[in-house]
Amino acid sequence: MSPAMKKTIGHRGIDPTGETTYKKTTSSALQGAIQLGITHTVGSLSQKPERDVLLQDFEVVESIFFPSEGSNLTPAHHYGDFRFKTYAPMAFRYFREMFGIRPDDYMYSLCNEPLIELSNSGASGSLFYVSSDDEYIIKTVQHKEAEFLQKLLPGYFMNLNQNKRTLLPKFYGLYCVQAAGKNIRIAVMNNLLPSAVKMHLKYDLKGSTYKRRASVKEREKAVPTYKDLDFMQDIHEGLLLEGDKYSAVCKTIQRDCLLLQSFKIMDYSLLVGIHNVNQACQEQASEEAGAVDQRRPQGQKSLYSTAIEAIQAEAGSMGSLDTEDKTGGIPARNSKGERLLVYIGIIDILQSYRLVKRLEHSWKALVHDGDTVSVHRPSFYAERFQKFMCNVVFRKISCKSRISVLAGVLKTNFAACTSMRIMQSGRPDLLPKTLLASDAVGTTTETAVSSSLENPGFASTSHPLPHSQDAYKSVGVDLNNTLSKDQEHSTTKR
Repeated sequence: MSPAMKKTIGHRGIDPTGETTYKKTTSSALQGAIQLGITHTVGSLSQKPERDVLLQDFEVVESIFFPSEGSNLTPAHHYGDFRFKTYAPMAFRYFREMFGIRPDDYMYSLCNEPLIELSNSGASGSLFYVSSDDEYIIKTVQHKEAEFLQKLLPGYFMNLNQNKRTLLPKFYGLYCVQAAGKNIRIAVMNNLLPSAVKMHLKYDLKGSTYKRRASVKEREKAVPTYKDLDFMQDIHEGLLLEGDKYSAVCKTIQRDCLLLQSFKIMDYSLLVGIHNVNQACQEQASEEAGAVDQRRPQGQKSLYSTAIEAIQAEAGSMGSLDTEDKTGGIPARNSKGERLLVYIGIIDILQSYRLVKRLEHSWKALVHDGDTVSVHRPSFYAERFQKFMCNVVFRKISCKSRISVLAGVLKTNFAACTSMRIMQSGRPDLLPKTLLASDAVGTTTETAVSSSLENPGFASTSHPLPHSQDAYKSVGVDLNNTLSKDQEHSTTKR
């Protein structure tokens, strides 16, 4: 990098004007080259007849030169001369078709409006862009990662053909911009965290505890990306899921880990975004005096792209909310009983367990406990990853925890509902309207529920617990009546 650069992280830097650069190419020039290149390659590909994907299609690399003055095939532009390469165009076209992405929609999403650069791009030194419709993420990848993805493509293709519902990243294109003597490789993937839904918490989880805590600098960001030790400290009781959702999440993670292990891939993470519905309601109520944001989250167009689709589950009883129907968050609760929407996906899979990683693990294992470091052999990494996600991060709501959650729901919701009812119309992220109980009933209900936790006889009852908000209110009264009868019965015996 030149001395004029203010700071650099990997290949990413900032020029004297304050604009982000990557390998000395400005972000605006890179965006322009990407959009020109994708417009051309998708347009030319649509003229080729559809056919089955052949093995040699995975090795094809198409290249076209874009002079600034234009040519017979390319338009004039002001980004400087560059060459645009497209890897395995026929194979990736088939990938996109499998997920219901039409060529014109793909090109429109990526090229119709300027790409949005993400400022919180992490410590890898990569640049991240999101399409204006929130559908795709464009990430710069290193040479080794692009090379590994090319080798991975046939197996990746076979897996997607057999199982479209997966938490693994969905790659829709691999390209390279050659500018100023540098190769800038980019991958187009599905966007895991919809921008229209506020993420109150975000975690990058590996199942490792060695140095897995967010740095002081990271914590200063508006939405920090926390790590494993942070999760264990902040959400020590885990994210509570209904039985079917919990089983679906764990089965999907198990299946994906088995595939990654077979490819000798490790050091991947589970990206977890958490939208707290209760907190969002309170935030909206506090902003009532100002202008109300009427923007609604837009549903993603591609198939199997949301978290709820990826785990082969239905939205369930919480699916009536517009937010859940459109953005596909997995409904969950925390230990306080607050309603959550959880968005998950496995990221950073382009790490093969080669010699460098083996040496890295050997060195760390000498200094620290080898089982706690994130760089590990693929089989152990996969097993530890699954255990952490299914035992620590996600937990199934049991009968006792359901009552505990119920107590939290009653405690947090009764006080907030009055102020929130005004905000119901036009807000997809608010709780559904419920018949409000008086403070006296709420207090009695909370007392009854907390008392029931200490009564093991009630915990083992065969009556199913209701799920709806109205049922939550009524069950509190039933609990109170049940406990009162028990007390009268015990008094009579005396």
